Amino acid sequence: FPEIKPYSSGYLAVEEPHEIYWEQSGNPDGVPVLYLHGGPGAGCSPQANRFFDPDYYRIILFDQRGSGRSTPPACLENNTTNDLIGDIEQLRNHFSIDRWHIFGGSWGSTLALSYAAEKPNKVLSMVLRGIFLMEQDGINWLLYHNKNIFPEAWEQFTSIIPEDRHDDLLEAYYERLTSEDKEIQMEAAINWSIYESACASLIPNYEIVTTDEQRAQALNISAIECHYFRNQLIRKEDSLLNKVAQFRHIPSIIVHGRYDMICPIQSAHRLNNAWPEADFIVVPDAGHSANEPAIRSRLIEATENMKTI
Repeated sequence: FPEIKPYSSGYLAVEEPHEIYWEQSGNPDGVPVLYLHGGPGAGCSPQANRFFDPDYYRIILFDQRGSGRSTPPACLENNTTNDLIGDIEQLRNHFSIDRWHIFGGSWGSTLALSYAAEKPNKVLSMVLRGIFLMEQDGINWLLYHNKNIFPEAWEQFTSIIPEDRHDDLLEAYYERLTSEDKEIQMEAAINWSIYESACASLIPNYEIVTTDEQRAQALNISAIECHYFRNQLIRKEDSLLNKVAQFRHIPSIIVHGRYDMICPIQSAHRLNNAWPEADFIVVPDAGHSANEPAIRSRLIEATENMKTI
């Protein structure tokens, strides 16, 4: 859909020290839809509201704790999945919304499913893209096994880590991303960000990080992702797949790229096996990014379909 500007925006004070940025665009009297960004830590992109018909939807975006325009940036204090679920509810109450549609990709799909499991009566429908379950297998794939597909990107990713710690990359990166030395911290942030972006699309896209804004974004996403991978891992016994009964009735569409190398399709396949009532769309010519043309088309078809719910 065409580019649009928000008709209102602001900050909501949640648990200290956090204030989360929010904005609304589209139709103020429209059906509310909440966009949940990925990462965790990525923040909302400028095109996030373009997946929705602005004449029909009241489009609500927010940057999760420590992400995007929320403050303080890259803050790991009081930053957990449960905290974010609480923030979503605080936003819903702030906007006096009874129920809303939920749209989330990658980590946003994790958060959407986690929210739906806690507050199923507040969700009209879900569009989920690039399923990530925050389980050990998915984290291991990104940090270690992706070297079989992107060996040159993985070599760059591990180049700043001593070789004897290549089997402990998460802890090694966490030490650097939380270092008091800002140069060490930023070097790790840029390396992490470039590695992830190289793996995110069907045709590898090697981004560069040069501007202050890009460097800040790299630190937000790398520090918060590393923090969540280390501290918010979902154990098998607590898997979101074990909570499907709580949101099974919610009309939902799962969109996943066949060649997704950030969140391999196995997670989406497992979710579909546990939740066959949800529509499962495998996009044969796409990777992970929501901005790949084939993924984008399926997502817009999904939000158009949501109008019937």
